[in-house]
Amino acid sequence: MESEEIAGSRRERDLLGTAMDLLRFSAAEQSRAKKSFRQARVQEQALPPVAQIMSAEGANKDCLAWAARDSSGVLSPYKFSRRHERDLGFTLFFFGSLFSFLLDLGNDDVHIKITHCGVCYADVVWTRNKHGDSKYPVVPGHEIAGVVEKVGSSVQRFKVGDHVGVGTYVNSCRDCEYCNDRQEVHCVKGAVYTFNGVDVDGTITKGGYSSYIVVHERYCYVIPKNYPLASAAPLLCAGITVYSPMMRHKMNQPGKSLAVIGLGGLGHMAVKFGKAFGLNVTVISTSVSKKEEALSLLGADKFVVSTDKEQMAALAKSFDFIIDAASGDHPFDPYMALLKISGAMVLVGFPSEVKFSPANLILGMRTISGSVTGGTKETQEMIDFCAANGIHPSIEVVPIEYANQALERMINRDVKYRFVIDIQNSLK
Repeated sequence: MESEEIAGSRRERDLLGTAMDLLRFSAAEQSRAKKSFRQARVQEQALPPVAQIMSAEGANKDCLAWAARDSSGVLSPYKFSRRHERDLGFTLFFFGSLFSFLLDLGNDDVHIKITHCGVCYADVVWTRNKHGDSKYPVVPGHEIAGVVEKVGSSVQRFKVGDHVGVGTYVNSCRDCEYCNDRQEVHCVKGAVYTFNGVDVDGTITKGGYSSYIVVHERYCYVIPKNYPLASAAPLLCAGITVYSPMMRHKMNQPGKSLAVIGLGGLGHMAVKFGKAFGLNVTVISTSVSKKEEALSLLGADKFVVSTDKEQMAALAKSFDFIIDAASGDHPFDPYMALLKISGAMVLVGFPSEVKFSPANLILGMRTISGSVTGGTKETQEMIDFCAANGIHPSIEVVPIEYANQALERMINRDVKYRFVIDIQNSLK
């Protein structure tokens, strides 16, 4: 007759095997679950006979957030569960017993308590289903700053208490030529966006208007302790979106000339970087009301109203570089004419169409290109550059309860120049 200990082990083994069959885990996942089981992290208690599986989504909704439920885009309080344990945690009710499989944090994962999250126009796009692909409920936010609370066993760059940032994407294949070149945003298989994206396990990602997030170490950024977390948040989208093309086109050459079209969240960072690089910076805007802030607040060298034909004519062939951060539709030929021979214009805004005369490119040997955020390597470099040179986005810090008003004001261009939500002090 077998001993009680052997019988108990056999029963546990049978139950675990049944759970694996029901969940159809991969071999690697089964191995990790069995290891966790042997470490006695399985808790058992009596329940009425039933056989069903509760996913992590239904079992432990401990992440507080604000989410949009439909295309109205209106945000309201919401609770959901993050992948505490690499999405392998589950609860099994099986023949009268409850087994909670609590697996360890993924080896490469960083568990981050979110303190601040920047407000980006992308938050409007996906909460209001502008592209027709929103997956509700949508928790927006991809300019995330916070503090490390836990790290996986293989994490090298972070420890508990470190300041950390997360940007516009949280996963990629890590195997294609672009990932190998640390340009993960251009991953051949598609980068996984921080919110409204589909992760490798099929779950929908949720963003930084929330209390915490769990992210693979590769997609986390070190924020120096002497750099404010509120200031760091907008760097993760607005900052890198202009920094990346500026470095790629070698705009960090002192004495060169730069024109910045559009003075919003992206444009104002282009001005700040331009001045830090030693460039002669001119702001071009349709609104004369922005002159004082461009010159006095941001330190631009010159301000030009684009509707003034005389001012524009006087600038013909005078710029080495142009950063076009305007999202509204506008003509391109008048701006192309401002470039020197072999000059470069980079589009970082999202107009609905781009039209220009080929002659402006061919005869002037000019270049026009686009850019969207940046890779992990250059994003970290950008953060370090800002910390070393005292570059801070101009921000307005608001509580989470103000999120809907912030989105409306951003749509109406009533912000100077980036809203940042104070998550830690307002999301309760």
